[in-house]
Amino acid sequence: MADNNLIELIKVLRERTGAGLMDCKGALLANDLDVDKACDWLREKGLAKAAKKAERIAAEGLAITKTCESCGKTVILEVNCETDFVAKSDAFKSFVDEIASRILSKNLKDVVSATEACEDLFSEATVKMGEKFSLRRFEVVDKKSEEGIGTYIHMGGKIAVVVVLEKANPELEKQLAMHIAANNPQYINMSDVPADVLEHERNVQIEAAKNDEKLKSKPLPVLEKIVDGKVHKTFQEMTLSEQPFLMDDSKTIAQVLTEKNNRVLRFIRYQVGEGIEKRKDDFASEVMKEIGK
Repeated sequence: MADNNLIELIKVLRERTGAGLMDCKGALLANDLDVDKACDWLREKGLAKAAKKAERIAAEGLAITKTCESCGKTVILEVNCETDFVAKSDAFKSFVDEIASRILSKNLKDVVSATEACEDLFSEATVKMGEKFSLRRFEVVDKKSEEGIGTYIHMGGKIAVVVVLEKANPELEKQLAMHIAANNPQYINMSDVPADVLEHERNVQIEAAKNDEKLKSKPLPVLEKIVDGKVHKTFQEMTLSEQPFLMDDSKTIAQVLTEKNNRVLRFIRYQVGEGIEKRKDDFASEVMKEIGK
């Protein structure tokens, strides 16, 4: 029978890359079952696909923001439950709101202390709604008097965003929060991308180019320019300042901020279930058919 550990690793790799089962198996075996190296190997071979984010999301729940009128702090948090039915219920929404209020009122700093401080709320919710609940993550955002905070909750709590601007501008704050919800940037500016992340992507693109029949015969200086262009484009799409503005795609976010004489200091975006593997009940049998017993 096929090794269960290998099956699980194939599952993880397939969900991360969108590559075929046998390609995933080959990548793992070629890289001593190291998933990260296998991911790069698949990309270098041109076998990885853009995995749909929805296929990687399993947990249900809510992501919300709440601002304390007296202290001015804003909390963004994600609380998970077991079913979408409960996630949409008024009881669960009230429960999440109570957790947010307690985090702010008690000035809680981390998930462990917040979970302990809300133990009674979790116990009552489990009895009332019959599911297991967990506070997955939260951040409390404070601001200086001249700064502005924009918040946005999308799809009834599937996505929540907090953005902090150098200068208060309620309209721009709301628009940028909506933009971040829709476009999911990873960085504010290109200069925020860590050097090791840039170098890693460049190495992946170099190997991919070497395996591309149309590119591998090109002179090295030309190839390097092509690779640099691909790397720039990859991170340009992930960088807030470089993205076309949601409200007017003839301008980038950087241009809008320049016009408004403003600057994004930080942003936080939570998407419910983000990064949690989706369970596929028929995956093992699918793998068995492909790789044999």
